Amino acid sequence: MTLNTNVWMETQASPMPQAWIIGLSTWVQEDIPTVSAALLAAAGAMPSGVAFTACVLGIWLGDLALYGLARGLGRPLLATRLGRRMVSSERVDQSERWFAERGTWLLVLSRFVPGTRLPTYLAAGFLRIPFVTFSSVTAVMVLLWTGAIFLAARLFGPSLASWMQDRPAAYWLIPLAVAGLWVAAHLAGRSIGGSKDSASIRIERWRRWEFWPAWLFYLPVAFRYVQLSIRHRGWTLPTAANPGMTTGGLVGESKFTTLLDLQQTSPEFTAEAWLLVEGTHDDRQKRLQQIRDTHAVGFPFILKPDVGQRGVGVRLVRNDAEIQEYLRQNHERLVIQRYIPGPREAGIFYYRRPGEAHGRIFAITEKVFPEVIGDGRRTLEELIRSDERARLISNLYLRRFNARRQEVPRSGERIRLVEAGNHAQGCIFRDGLHLRTRELEDCIDRISQKVPGFFVGRYDLRYESDEALRQGRGFRILELNGAAAEATSIYDARTTLGSAYRTLFEQWGIVFEIGAANRALGHKPDSIRDLLRTWRTTNARIRTYPMAD
Repeated sequence: MTLNTNVWMETQASPMPQAWIIGLSTWVQEDIPTVSAALLAAAGAMPSGVAFTACVLGIWLGDLALYGLARGLGRPLLATRLGRRMVSSERVDQSERWFAERGTWLLVLSRFVPGTRLPTYLAAGFLRIPFVTFSSVTAVMVLLWTGAIFLAARLFGPSLASWMQDRPAAYWLIPLAVAGLWVAAHLAGRSIGGSKDSASIRIERWRRWEFWPAWLFYLPVAFRYVQLSIRHRGWTLPTAANPGMTTGGLVGESKFTTLLDLQQTSPEFTAEAWLLVEGTHDDRQKRLQQIRDTHAVGFPFILKPDVGQRGVGVRLVRNDAEIQEYLRQNHERLVIQRYIPGPREAGIFYYRRPGEAHGRIFAITEKVFPEVIGDGRRTLEELIRSDERARLISNLYLRRFNARRQEVPRSGERIRLVEAGNHAQGCIFRDGLHLRTRELEDCIDRISQKVPGFFVGRYDLRYESDEALRQGRGFRILELNGAAAEATSIYDARTTLGSAYRTLFEQWGIVFEIGAANRALGHKPDSIRDLLRTWRTTNARIRTYPMAD
């Protein structure tokens, strides 16, 4: 099938279809259609007045639709039981007063800050900012923004038209080129947490691949997954890698179920844990207190979701008030776990192929918990932003310590910035393969072979000292993760990108080999439909979890 590159030029006599296409496109994404229309108008491919009007009306009407949607549906949703639980009427009144004082400037600034228009306009509708104010401010800003884009296109348009004169196919490339530049600009300017940082910090994060967005880093891994799926003739084969886990530990597995297996088979190496099921707030509070009294669980201890990933929702509670707060924030099944101070933590990736007598350690990760030290002068926020590494993900840490930002730690006071040993939560990872010994490998292998249906995954554990761990003693297992677990040692800042991909490619190759071997033994992989259903359910849960410590 060939593409007629003259179609766009042939429709110039009837510009209205073009105008409709441009106007409706702005409801999906504003900047790409606007820049594309301006360039096409400057090159003579469509009338400037039509292009400008279509962009302005499309964007402005889209803004009004967002406002109207939030204004019409926001309060009825708030009146529901779930709405009252999530947002108090006092908080709404406070937000209304705050938005009334600053709303105009927020509407103005949102036009120039990517990613802020949607939440700002929805908030304006929900908080019932006067329609005249909203419509007039957004109209003026749309006119100014679109006018600036068309002016720039007019300045550079003649040279573009000259170049395109003998290249009719290039008209189709304009939207693609603009889209590519838009994506590149947003990637370069995007920062963790969605806030703006200095150019030097953004550049440094992009220079260090460990801070790349997950979707970007895992693209080659996704291609590797597809390659292995084709080779082994099974798209969900990893779900058979660990028959004793839900989906093989790929997604949605119960942390408590695995911990229970470990407690029953290797209690001397496992941090004690208990399950707190769903129920009313009072019932869960009473049940939690019963567990603490029965098993002598004192402060501090760990509360975390039974189903989760990347350390989301893990909380170290130190008093009754923090228990109350956590139970109000998380209504899912929870794991109560005795706190293991360590002081060290590691992740040990282990595997054993079905039929093999002994398994082996594939990788070890040393986990370093970053901290700042008070000097009696600077605030906690200043200490974080001045730290060489912490400043790169300061938004993550400052969200966690939002209530303590302006606190001035006393001189010499150490403040740990993260309790969850997860890279996504701000923990620092180092390659710890130097800790691997025959004694440790044999110990992990004995523990693993006692866990029903387990062949590959990562142990997260805390231990007393490097020497004790090398001897296979002095540690307690916090979690056991299945097929989706990583050899997290790749996140060592000294690891090259190529080396990280080689490790992950080899790791997934092992997972698929084990899944294929278990399939041959009669263990059926999950269907794609079941896996997607579990994935959607799990992600819906995770979005409701509170921030981890």
